[in-house]
Amino acid sequence: MNASRTLLAAIVILGLAALPAARPAFGQVPGQPEAATGFSRKPAVVASRAMVVTANPHATDAAVGVLRAGGSAVDAAIAAALVLNVVEPQSSGIGGGGFLVHHDAQKGRTSAWDGRETAPGGVDEHLFLTPQGDKMAFYDAVVGGRSVGVPGLLRMFAAVHARHGRLPWSSLFQPAIRLATDGFPVSPRLHKLIAQDRFLNRDPSARQLFFDADGRPLAEGAILRNPQLAEVLAAVAEQGADAFYAGSIARDIVVAVAADPNPGALSLEDLSGYRAVERAPLCGPYRAYRVCGMPPPSSGAATVLAMLGMLERFRLADIPPDSAFAAHLFSEAGRLAFADRDAWYGDPVAMPLAPSRLLARDYLAARAELIRLDDSLDRARPGTPAAAPAPRAVNAEQPATSHVSIVDPAGNAVSMTASIEDAFGSRRVVRGFLLNNQLTDFSFTPADERGPHPNRVGPGKRPRSSMSPTLVFDAGGKLHAVTGSPGGSQIINYVAENLVGLLDWNMPPDAVLARPHVGSRNGPTEIEDRADVRPLADGLAAFGHETVLRDLTSGLGVVVRRGREWVGAADPRREGTAAGF
Repeated sequence: MNASRTLLAAIVILGLAALPAARPAFGQVPGQPEAATGFSRKPAVVASRAMVVTANPHATDAAVGVLRAGGSAVDAAIAAALVLNVVEPQSSGIGGGGFLVHHDAQKGRTSAWDGRETAPGGVDEHLFLTPQGDKMAFYDAVVGGRSVGVPGLLRMFAAVHARHGRLPWSSLFQPAIRLATDGFPVSPRLHKLIAQDRFLNRDPSARQLFFDADGRPLAEGAILRNPQLAEVLAAVAEQGADAFYAGSIARDIVVAVAADPNPGALSLEDLSGYRAVERAPLCGPYRAYRVCGMPPPSSGAATVLAMLGMLERFRLADIPPDSAFAAHLFSEAGRLAFADRDAWYGDPVAMPLAPSRLLARDYLAARAELIRLDDSLDRARPGTPAAAPAPRAVNAEQPATSHVSIVDPAGNAVSMTASIEDAFGSRRVVRGFLLNNQLTDFSFTPADERGPHPNRVGPGKRPRSSMSPTLVFDAGGKLHAVTGSPGGSQIINYVAENLVGLLDWNMPPDAVLARPHVGSRNGPTEIEDRADVRPLADGLAAFGHETVLRDLTSGLGVVVRRGREWVGAADPRREGTAAGF
């Protein structure tokens, strides 16, 4: 490092840099699934026995009610997710899928549950190519049945409830059924998202649900009732998940997917054959902690662990959290980790190597050596672990998601992220619920000159995800934190930032969530567009960063152990709340 760069780095560490703001040079930045609708600081909540954080007050209330009635963390998570389908339909629901990480405090066992959508048996790797062999434009692929994967959420709920539920299955549906029947006031966020969407009103069922008699988006405070969804939930409550995956509901899903324009290939056999999968959680060390999350087809835990593994080289506790130097190190670790994510991850049946190869300590140490203290990598290249084939690049996904973090009175925990992909999914409504567009999480192009993509489309395959439901354990093996977020591929940066704030800087959870987001997905360094942090772009210029100021709409939910108490906090950027007892 030359003398001038040494001086610049020192100045930036102290937060005193005053250089011209960097200008983006990476072209268009990948979008995010849901627009920003405001920022409202939310104080943390403290409770002695149990804690819930969800994306909406109705869902938080439902989960707390289930816990007070003697339900488990799994019971509460299911009830919350079903309510979210009613009040936050643009983000998640029974027409989509999700991932759930569970900790059984009595047995000391952690499990990971995969309810990710699968590709129909009738598709092939050319699904998102035009007749000329070019990639389809994103929304040409999204809107309509072409993008719909087999929904997995209810099968996942049934499987995990059979293992870890305490209350009757049917009782978990009652809060959502009541809300769908009686209605709820449309929130400012939901109104804004309906009004902004360009495609939702093209679907007759969506128009009936989300728009008034004059074709205008439902106003703030208008009562949204969804009796069709209430009927579906009542049927599943009484008959189990089979009521969704076979019979009249399944037939209506298949008909909706097959309808013009842009029809898809989903069949009754695809629905009846869907199975949720219990997988071994993907865990790794960070400082004195152990961090656990979802294995592939999610790339979330692996990429978060890769970032943390590289950042372990640096004494972050000695670096000011709001300095440009801290942002520089975090962004560079992100570039390297995302380069590997984009090259190597997909459905585990198609991955050319196991995640353990990419998370080996010697491999991550070598990757960390590439981080320069005084200059940005700009764009990192993927690494090649020993004996691995040449890396490939795959396209990014853009899931609309919702997250739930819960600890019950017995110390059991759930971190669950559910999704229908883009906001309002495929824009196809069936019986009051939206169908996902998760197939667009696959690579649109099946191969390039280096060979087939690990994330290429294929019958029965599960598309790569960035969802990162996460549990953290201390050195003694006790549960320390539960976290996760919506936000597309940005989820990875959101969760990694959160963990660094909690574990390196020992910040209170509400303070961590109020911090501005900064990070890179191996493109420009993205900085949350807030007046109080815009000068950070000036500081990062000293390290050669090209920056983009933009809304970064996370929805983190955090529960942290503090002595014998639990502290919960909800992201100030969305409608979420924390509550406990």
